[in-house]
Amino acid sequence: MADNGDDDSAYRIKEGDYVVLKRGDIFKAVQIQPKKKVIFEKQWFFLDNAVGNLYSITFEIVSGVLKMQKPKDSASSTDAKEVGTDNRNIVDDGKSQKLTRDDIEALKEQGLKGQEIIQQLIENSSTFRDKTEYAQDKYIKKKKKKYENTVTILKPSCRILAMMYHGREPGKICHLRYDTLAQMLTLANIHAGSKVLVFETCAGLVLGAVMERMGGYGSVIQMYPGGEPLRAGVESFGFPTHFHDMLHDFPICRVNALLAGTLATTAKDPSTDSKQSSLAAEEKKNQPQGEQQGCPEEQSMETNSAAAAGVDDKEKDEQDKRREAKAQERKVKLEEKRKKLASVAALLEGRNADGLVIASRFHPCPVLMGLLKFLSPSRPFVVYSQYKEPLIECYTKLKEQGGAINISLTDTWLRRYQVLPNRTHPVLLMSGGGGYVLSGTTAAMDRAKPACSQQTEEPAHKRPKLTDTEG
Repeated sequence: MADNGDDDSAYRIKEGDYVVLKRGDIFKAVQIQPKKKVIFEKQWFFLDNAVGNLYSITFEIVSGVLKMQKPKDSASSTDAKEVGTDNRNIVDDGKSQKLTRDDIEALKEQGLKGQEIIQQLIENSSTFRDKTEYAQDKYIKKKKKKYENTVTILKPSCRILAMMYHGREPGKICHLRYDTLAQMLTLANIHAGSKVLVFETCAGLVLGAVMERMGGYGSVIQMYPGGEPLRAGVESFGFPTHFHDMLHDFPICRVNALLAGTLATTAKDPSTDSKQSSLAAEEKKNQPQGEQQGCPEEQSMETNSAAAAGVDDKEKDEQDKRREAKAQERKVKLEEKRKKLASVAALLEGRNADGLVIASRFHPCPVLMGLLKFLSPSRPFVVYSQYKEPLIECYTKLKEQGGAINISLTDTWLRRYQVLPNRTHPVLLMSGGGGYVLSGTTAAMDRAKPACSQQTEEPAHKRPKLTDTEG
């Protein structure tokens, strides 16, 4: 790649971009907006100073303002460390630190930064020099996490957002782990230029991951339950405009009607309601005079309220105009929705989709059986569930019905490792399970031959020939 300014701009933070804030193992997705206060890990600050800088830069928070963190002096950290041989004589009784909480708060009020406070803690600790080198590094890392006011701004990606959701709100994404999501994208053969069906209730994370893998080329059809599709996670990716041109949506409740050929794509004309109201008004006018006039008491009440009614005529006219404007706006929206529904139905009617991805809190069996009919033969499908029992039912149904090969049900497992010099070992706290994945490939079925044709074509067994023998 050439070193141009245009290439560099893609890696710089711009106003209006969606970014991910990181501190330690904690993530949060926000949008860069001028003079907007952001609260992250019990601290507030503004992101205005981040605009124009490169992604993955660590900033220091000083009185709510971001300042670029200065590079650390490596010489000062490695200057003649006094280390102990082991930690057997160290007793954790809480008396080794001479500084109290009030002393630390006083240091903060004096304007000391995180690194300077940590240095004061080290100097006032009676047991720090007796600890081993590894124990000292662990102590410093723990104090940095507590006293250093830093934040790293990252560019959103599928992996980062999956880790963010799994760490903060795993229930929103059906406890879908990032390694499981990676397996799903691989098993579904997601690539640019393909047509993929997606049914998910994971806050848009799976949908955004599919769109990111396709790179803006092809078409993604989101099958959604309820009234409107939910795409909160897709917004956090910060895709450019042309990515959203490839995204279509279709309500899952109309799939059976589309398969049966009874889907109505013509909108109900709202003008019929106005015609009915005008007919009712004409009938009221054509009523007999005696019915319209009523009793003398009613006539006297009408004369008294005539003056007030004249004042309210203008308000009624304005209300009628607003009502007509809203009705016209509703009519335009209904027409746009009808056109979108008709265009997506035309895409699905070809039944030539290249892949199917399902990750939902609903039971996947009826959804899978219905959406498999829109796939071409020799196309992959993937179903995720937090529990294995629904996928076992899907597996059994596919075996009975046919039309699918290479069906497999797997359990995903992940172990994270700490990789440090002489301290490489599995992390003690790890995820217990990453859900279950059912995958397979569609196959064309020969509907012309009956199921029992194989039995009729088999030749009958020959009877053994008996020979007469003289006894």
